[in-house]
Amino acid sequence: MPTRREPTARQLRLAVELRKLREAAGLTARQAASMLGVSNVQISQIESGLSGVSEQRLRRLASHYACTDEELVDALVEMATDRTKGWWEEYRGLLPTPFLDLAELDHHAAFQQDIAILHMPGLLQTEDYARAVFSSRIPELTEEELELRVRHRLTRQRRAVFPHEIVIHESALRIRVGDRVATRSQLVRLVEASETDRITLRVIPFDLDGFARASSTMTYVGGAVRKLDTVARDAPHGAFLIDSGAQLGAYRLRFRKVGDVSLNPDRSRDFIHRLTKEL
Repeated sequence: MPTRREPTARQLRLAVELRKLREAAGLTARQAASMLGVSNVQISQIESGLSGVSEQRLRRLASHYACTDEELVDALVEMATDRTKGWWEEYRGLLPTPFLDLAELDHHAAFQQDIAILHMPGLLQTEDYARAVFSSRIPELTEEELELRVRHRLTRQRRAVFPHEIVIHESALRIRVGDRVATRSQLVRLVEASETDRITLRVIPFDLDGFARASSTMTYVGGAVRKLDTVARDAPHGAFLIDSGAQLGAYRLRFRKVGDVSLNPDRSRDFIHRLTKEL
């Protein structure tokens, strides 16, 4: 297979998982190459995402690595053989790569869970709100860069079809990212979204005593199997992705604890509706 110049996040994740399987089996890259009948360079390229791997070779590797998790192997095969050229590819070279990575995650997501502290979750932002968020960036974006980011975000929203759970802190609801009209429209959008079957929305009010777990944002994205879940954390350039098993477990626990103490969906909807009336 030809060598890639810029592997996607999904291709890199496949490479990481194959390396994890080899290391768990206690094998070196040289031993894996010998078992497969290829060069060390080929194994190195596969495990760095620079080269693809066929279904046959992937299943042979899994067998050599004594991996008995058939669901995981099947999911890795799907990743290896996926030839999807997603809508986000039209932005390659125009937007920073993390924006494309998020869209690719959305496309393959089984579900998504968000904790929002200062800003509304990107997949629920109105156009005016998204434009205000991107306009606040330092250094400032050009008009073309701004419009590209807004268009990319709105396209992500239209194509999101997975179950989505969101916990929003009251601070994010009250901070006026744009003007009064834009803020009210954004709150109305949240109420409308909370009434759909796909979206579950909960609010953490200011008056919750002694609660510090919602100190930063996170987006937890479900994969085809649990081991392929991913956490996206906000960063100035877009987001960075986390996929280590220990950290995924910690973020799953964090979301569960945050969700347990937040208002239920009905009370959350009423809470947002009251804030809307104040504007």
